[in-house]
Amino acid sequence: MKYNSENFDIAVIGAGHAGIEAGLAGARLGCKTAVFTINLDWVGNMPCNPSIGGTSKGHLVREIDALGGEMGIAADKNTIQSRMLNLGKGPAVHSLRAQIDRRAYSDYMKGVLERQENLYLKQAEITDLYFEDGEWVLTTHLEAVHRAKAVVIATGTFLAGRVYVGDVSYESGPDGMFPATKLAECLKKIGVPTRRFKTGTPPRVNRRSVDIESLEPQYGDEKIVQFSFSEKYNVENKQPCYIAFTGEETKRIILENLDRSPLFSGKIDGVGPRYCPSIEDKIVRFSEKERHQIFVEPCGMKTDEMYLQGLSSSMPEDVQLKIVHSIPGLEKAEFLRTAYAIEYDCVDPLALRQTLEFKDFPGLYGAGQFNGSSGYEEAAAQGLVAGVNAALKILGREPMILDRTTSYIGTLIDDLVTKGCNDPYRMMTSRSEYRLILRQDNADRRLTEYGYKAGLISEERYTAFKEKLRLIEEESERVKNVSIKKTPELDAALVSRGTSPLEKGLKMAELLKRPLVDYDLLAPFDPERPDLPGEIFEQVEIDIKYEGYIKRQQAQINEMKRLEVQRIPDGTDYSAISGLRLEAREKLARVKPETVGQAGRISGVSPADINVLIVWLERNRRDVL
Repeated sequence: MKYNSENFDIAVIGAGHAGIEAGLAGARLGCKTAVFTINLDWVGNMPCNPSIGGTSKGHLVREIDALGGEMGIAADKNTIQSRMLNLGKGPAVHSLRAQIDRRAYSDYMKGVLERQENLYLKQAEITDLYFEDGEWVLTTHLEAVHRAKAVVIATGTFLAGRVYVGDVSYESGPDGMFPATKLAECLKKIGVPTRRFKTGTPPRVNRRSVDIESLEPQYGDEKIVQFSFSEKYNVENKQPCYIAFTGEETKRIILENLDRSPLFSGKIDGVGPRYCPSIEDKIVRFSEKERHQIFVEPCGMKTDEMYLQGLSSSMPEDVQLKIVHSIPGLEKAEFLRTAYAIEYDCVDPLALRQTLEFKDFPGLYGAGQFNGSSGYEEAAAQGLVAGVNAALKILGREPMILDRTTSYIGTLIDDLVTKGCNDPYRMMTSRSEYRLILRQDNADRRLTEYGYKAGLISEERYTAFKEKLRLIEEESERVKNVSIKKTPELDAALVSRGTSPLEKGLKMAELLKRPLVDYDLLAPFDPERPDLPGEIFEQVEIDIKYEGYIKRQQAQINEMKRLEVQRIPDGTDYSAISGLRLEAREKLARVKPETVGQAGRISGVSPADINVLIVWLERNRRDVL
């Protein structure tokens, strides 16, 4: 028999990476927040891979931290190995990646939720959800009934989850958890537009069965950079990772058994991730390649379980064993976990606003893989934004909207809610047209103000941030007036770095613009150089080196912001706007853009259509006045 239980301001369904950030954001802004999860032992689980960050994903983690989120701190505290990727390229694409102790990370996040004021962590499956009398009513599998002013759905791959291993398939969440089947049925019943996506995981093997000596070791960076701007930890490289390679035998095994793969036999209906294909998909799509790289990674400090990054598969277990045993170094590998593919329900993100609130369901928000994205980092970023905006709405405050000029988070959300996605969305640096400004090293300079305004950044942290800005400004001004004298020692140092010697003395700011010249090189030749943290010098150096490019990109941003401030009224009837093409009317009516800038990014809406829309808005505004 159902019974009325505790009521909340915000209810978060799911305690994965999206649910964690949503719950913490809501509670930290003073809202009574509940986080419901099917199993408390798997809060913050990492079923797909034991790492955080990576190309563009490292940007997201640092942005989450700059806004006041938890993922960066949790990653720093539970790092096994840390590496900065793409150091051979410019700073715009440098991205931090950390190998994580997955169980320690989960334990840490569970503890953070348990100790957070205003947050109530509950093991309970939500089986029913509907809107009544201005509130959302949630029912658990134990028939407890809760009411909430706002709900954030962060179900990950649990929603109607179904696992596939060859011919075997069964209802399941990730890692053998129960799926959220009744909730999936409920969402369809109330009219939430869902569809099926899929993802997959590789096998895990026992370290004792791996021939480590025959693998190529991959060590962490000597100079470790943290994800978190706010706190300093003793982050250490504790274990190496290793690299193995598939070969012709691997390829032969896969091609001979393609008929046993549910991916190719048609058993799987869900659309898989384009940029993280299974090993069988890679062999078929890239048939010209002789080998594929496999990363053999530790899953934790208290386990010998090792993760085979790059061997995601839905092949039958016996075929998986043959595939793994065909790889040099893994000939005798013992399986601890078999690879699997998992199908799940997710929403069409075009149904969402930029706040991640549903357009047609007031107070209902989506976050993470439920919104059609993939990856822990993308999930956490959306969870933070959804949780903040749910709380701000309840508190009667203005929403926090991050557009694509501010952040990778803004780009991620704008892509989802404006363009939608036909397969699991993955963040990449190439998705941002402003990546020179949206670097991972300056995430705090871009977003701390947003976090402080929302209420997630403490006064103490904000004061320290303002002091950092002051030091950057002072050092930038100092550098403009410091002259470096020509000496044989300096010329020799310049030649060793690959640039020409000085013909005469130069201002340091001019010298820094030369290729390969940096603060470390100039330090001995600048007696007035102040004793400052390395991050100050890094910011000043980048600002100077890329000054011209940054100014050019800022001009582009200013033009975009001009369009972003032009709001489109809710309920606009595009069929009544003469001059719009039929395709534009249909696309605008479907997406319901909130600004002219967002309208211009919709596929099928031309610049001519935008000009018509701007004229109509201006005429409409004058008529109102």
